[in-house]
Amino acid sequence: MNRFFTHLLLLICIFFQSEIRAQNIDIDIVKSANEHQSLGKTNFCRFDANSVTFVNLGAPAAVLAVGLIKHDKQLQKDAAYMMGAFLLSAALTRAGKIIVKRNRPYEDYSSITKLSSGGGYSFPSGHTSAAFTTATSLSLYFPKWYVIVPAYLWAGSVGYARIYQGVHYPSDVLAGAVVGAGSAFLTYKAQKWIDRKQKAKKNKPRL
Repeated sequence: MNRFFTHLLLLICIFFQSEIRAQNIDIDIVKSANEHQSLGKTNFCRFDANSVTFVNLGAPAAVLAVGLIKHDKQLQKDAAYMMGAFLLSAALTRAGKIIVKRNRPYEDYSSITKLSSGGGYSFPSGHTSAAFTTATSLSLYFPKWYVIVPAYLWAGSVGYARIYQGVHYPSDVLAGAVVGAGSAFLTYKAQKWIDRKQKAKKNKPRL
């Protein structure tokens, strides 16, 4: 029994040491990115972060427009599910913020300069989850390298921009990427499942 409690105590100590080390790495990355400021970098990161709303609305709108022009019902459905993925990601991100209630870096560390209008809770990153939702949706529906590479480069740059701006920790960005990509993947799989069910029902012979 004594050996059990000794091992349990050791595991607890290791867990807290790992968590403290992870927190230190988290803030060190933010400080390193935020303190190396330049006007060009600041303007680019601001533009990059602000592009999220336009891209997240523009991408499904463009797919829908092409679908309507070509009278392609499948593209129209794809556009609807892309928007559904974005809404799912937004809901999960909002829930995460409410549950975790993590302060933003500039709120906890006076040495961090706030370079964005970001407010509210920090975890997970809403901009990053939205960007990775669109990047993943585009990659799944249009699996070409010239779609996948630019989409994920853009999404990754959005995550970096939020760290540089002092409004998110790397762990916020990582969580946002997981939420966004996961939302898009789940929505895509749900669409394929529903399509298979509808096709099977349509092809089912009538008695």
